Amino acid sequence: MIGYVTIGTNNLERAANFYDTLLAEIGAQRFMEFDQFIAWSVSPEMPGLAITKPFDGNRATVGAGYFRDLDGNKLNVFCMIEPNS
Repeated sequence: MIGYVTIGTNNLERAANFYDTLLAEIGAQRFMEFDQFIAWSVSPEMPGLAITKPFDGNRATVGAGYFRDLDGNKLNVFCMIEPNS
């Protein structure tokens, strides 16, 4: 199940304006916003879309914390619940 998709950007303001307009068409709104990160979703139970400036201060490019599928798409795995002890 997809929880969110993150897209790197080198111009957060420009990308935010684009995604505000685009995602409003499906009823999505910003639900998280920081200096370098903005996320949208239709509801907390639905997958979200996020944009971020690279944390290392370099230009947005491929990231070492991700892996790629056979077509070169960058994927990330995460868990939103605590594992049973």
